[in-house]
Amino acid sequence: MPTTEARLKELGIILPSPAAPVANYVPWVITGNLLVISGQLPFGPDGQLAPEHKGKLGVDIFNEAGQTAARLCAINILAQAKAALGKLSRIERCVRLGVYVNTGPKFHAIAAVANGASDLMVAALGETKGRHARYAVGAAELPLDAAVEIESMFEIAP
Repeated sequence: MPTTEARLKELGIILPSPAAPVANYVPWVITGNLLVISGQLPFGPDGQLAPEHKGKLGVDIFNEAGQTAARLCAINILAQAKAALGKLSRIERCVRLGVYVNTGPKFHAIAAVANGASDLMVAALGETKGRHARYAVGAAELPLDAAVEIESMFEIAP
Protein backbone atom coordinates (compact mmCIF):
# COMPACT_ATOMS: atom_id res chain seq x y z
CA MET A 1 0.00 0.00 0.00
CA PRO A 2 1.56 3.34 -1.03
CA THR A 3 2.25 5.97 1.61
CA THR A 4 0.69 9.42 1.55
CA GLU A 5 4.06 10.88 0.56
CA ALA A 6 4.30 8.38 -2.34
CA ARG A 7 0.77 9.23 -3.48
CA LEU A 8 1.56 12.95 -3.37
CA LYS A 9 4.70 12.36 -5.43
CA GLU A 10 2.66 10.37 -8.00
CA LEU A 11 0.24 13.30 -8.17
CA GLY A 12 3.14 15.71 -8.73
CA ILE A 13 2.45 17.53 -5.47
CA ILE A 14 5.22 19.00 -3.35
CA LEU A 15 3.91 20.28 -0.04
CA PRO A 16 4.67 23.96 0.49
CA SER A 17 5.96 25.55 3.67
CA PRO A 18 2.91 25.88 5.93
CA ALA A 19 1.42 29.35 6.22
CA ALA A 20 1.99 31.16 9.49
CA PRO A 21 -1.05 32.51 11.37
CA VAL A 22 -1.79 36.18 10.80
CA ALA A 23 -3.81 36.79 13.96
CA ASN A 24 -4.30 35.48 17.50
CA TYR A 25 -4.66 31.76 16.77
CA VAL A 26 -2.50 28.71 16.12
CA PRO A 27 -2.37 26.83 12.80
CA TRP A 28 -3.17 23.49 14.43
CA VAL A 29 -4.04 21.85 17.75
CA ILE A 30 -3.54 18.26 18.83
CA THR A 31 -5.89 17.03 21.54
CA GLY A 32 -6.02 13.34 22.38
CA ASN A 33 -5.99 11.48 19.06
CA LEU A 34 -7.31 14.42 17.04
CA LEU A 35 -5.45 16.95 14.93
CA VAL A 36 -7.52 20.06 14.17
CA ILE A 37 -6.16 22.38 11.51
CA SER A 38 -7.25 26.01 11.28
CA GLY A 39 -8.80 27.28 8.06
CA GLN A 40 -6.39 27.25 5.13
CA LEU A 41 -6.57 29.53 2.12
CA PRO A 42 -5.66 28.60 -1.47
CA PHE A 43 -2.10 29.91 -1.37
CA GLY A 44 -0.01 28.58 -4.23
CA PRO A 45 3.49 27.07 -3.94
CA ASP A 46 4.89 30.62 -3.91
CA GLY A 47 2.87 31.44 -0.78
CA GLN A 48 0.70 33.89 -2.70
CA LEU A 49 -3.02 34.00 -3.41
CA ALA A 50 -3.32 34.01 -7.20
CA PRO A 51 -5.88 36.38 -8.81
CA GLU A 52 -7.76 33.38 -10.23
CA HIS A 53 -8.42 32.17 -6.67
CA LYS A 54 -9.83 35.46 -5.40
CA GLY A 55 -13.38 36.70 -5.51
CA LYS A 56 -16.89 35.39 -5.43
CA LEU A 57 -17.89 32.15 -7.12
CA GLY A 58 -20.55 32.79 -9.72
CA VAL A 59 -19.56 36.46 -10.05
CA ASP A 60 -15.79 36.91 -10.37
CA ILE A 61 -14.71 33.30 -10.91
CA PHE A 62 -16.45 30.06 -11.72
CA ASN A 63 -16.56 26.37 -10.75
CA GLU A 64 -13.26 25.12 -12.16
CA ALA A 65 -11.24 27.92 -10.52
CA GLY A 66 -13.16 27.29 -7.29
CA GLN A 67 -12.36 23.57 -7.39
CA THR A 68 -8.69 24.34 -7.98
CA ALA A 69 -8.75 26.77 -5.05
CA ALA A 70 -10.30 24.07 -2.83
CA ARG A 71 -7.61 21.61 -3.95
CA LEU A 72 -4.91 24.12 -2.99
CA CYS A 73 -6.54 24.53 0.42
CA ALA A 74 -6.36 20.74 0.88
CA ILE A 75 -2.68 20.73 -0.10
CA ASN A 76 -2.05 23.45 2.48
CA ILE A 77 -3.95 21.41 5.07
CA LEU A 78 -1.62 18.47 4.43
CA ALA A 79 1.38 20.81 4.75
CA GLN A 80 0.11 21.91 8.16
CA ALA A 81 -0.52 18.27 9.13
CA LYS A 82 3.06 17.36 8.24
CA ALA A 83 4.35 20.30 10.30
CA ALA A 84 2.20 19.21 13.24
CA LEU A 85 2.97 15.49 13.07
CA GLY A 86 6.42 15.29 11.53
CA LYS A 87 5.19 12.66 9.07
CA LEU A 88 1.88 12.15 7.32
CA SER A 89 1.91 8.43 8.09
CA ARG A 90 0.53 9.31 11.55
CA ILE A 91 -2.81 10.23 9.95
CA GLU A 92 -5.28 7.43 10.60
CA ARG A 93 -8.20 9.16 8.91
CA CYS A 94 -9.48 12.47 7.63
CA VAL A 95 -12.50 12.88 9.90
CA ARG A 96 -14.01 16.12 8.55
CA LEU A 97 -13.52 18.99 6.16
CA GLY A 98 -15.33 22.27 6.70
CA VAL A 99 -15.50 24.19 3.43
CA TYR A 100 -16.38 27.87 3.13
CA VAL A 101 -16.98 29.15 -0.39
CA ASN A 102 -17.02 32.89 -1.14
CA THR A 103 -20.25 33.06 -3.14
CA GLY A 104 -22.25 35.57 -5.05
CA PRO A 105 -26.04 35.55 -4.98
CA LYS A 106 -27.76 32.42 -6.23
CA PHE A 107 -24.55 30.38 -6.57
CA HIS A 108 -25.63 26.78 -5.99
CA ALA A 109 -22.56 24.71 -6.93
CA ILE A 110 -20.97 24.92 -3.49
CA ALA A 111 -20.69 21.14 -3.13
CA ALA A 112 -19.03 20.86 -6.56
CA VAL A 113 -16.40 23.42 -5.52
CA ALA A 114 -15.80 21.55 -2.23
CA ASN A 115 -15.16 18.36 -4.21
CA GLY A 116 -11.81 19.84 -5.23
CA ALA A 117 -10.63 19.32 -1.64
CA SER A 118 -12.47 16.07 -0.99
CA ASP A 119 -11.09 14.46 -4.13
CA LEU A 120 -7.54 15.49 -3.20
CA MET A 121 -7.87 14.01 0.31
CA VAL A 122 -8.98 10.66 -1.11
CA ALA A 123 -6.23 10.73 -3.75
CA ALA A 124 -3.55 11.58 -1.16
CA LEU A 125 -4.67 9.43 1.79
CA GLY A 126 -6.41 6.59 -0.03
CA GLU A 127 -10.05 5.56 -0.05
CA THR A 128 -10.22 4.37 3.57
CA LYS A 129 -8.24 7.15 5.27
CA GLY A 130 -9.26 9.94 2.91
CA ARG A 131 -13.06 9.71 2.85
CA HIS A 132 -14.54 12.07 5.41
CA ALA A 133 -17.58 13.86 6.75
CA ARG A 134 -17.96 17.33 5.29
CA TYR A 135 -19.90 20.51 5.40
CA ALA A 136 -19.81 23.08 2.62
CA VAL A 137 -21.40 26.48 3.00
CA GLY A 138 -21.51 29.74 1.12
CA ALA A 139 -19.95 32.75 2.83
CA ALA A 140 -20.46 36.45 2.17
CA GLU A 141 -16.73 37.24 2.58
CA LEU A 142 -13.51 35.33 3.25
CA PRO A 143 -10.07 36.58 4.35
CA LEU A 144 -8.02 38.27 1.60
CA ASP A 145 -11.05 37.85 -0.71
CA ALA A 146 -10.09 34.17 -1.10
CA ALA A 147 -12.51 32.06 -3.10
CA VAL A 148 -12.36 29.19 -0.58
CA GLU A 149 -11.23 28.52 3.00
CA ILE A 150 -11.15 25.03 4.51
CA GLU A 151 -10.65 23.72 8.06
CA SER A 152 -10.09 20.09 8.91
CA MET A 153 -9.95 17.39 11.56
CA PHE A 154 -7.90 14.20 11.48
CA GLU A 155 -7.67 11.10 13.67
CA ILE A 156 -3.99 10.46 14.36
CA ALA A 157 -1.80 7.68 15.72
CA PRO A 158 0.31 8.35 18.81
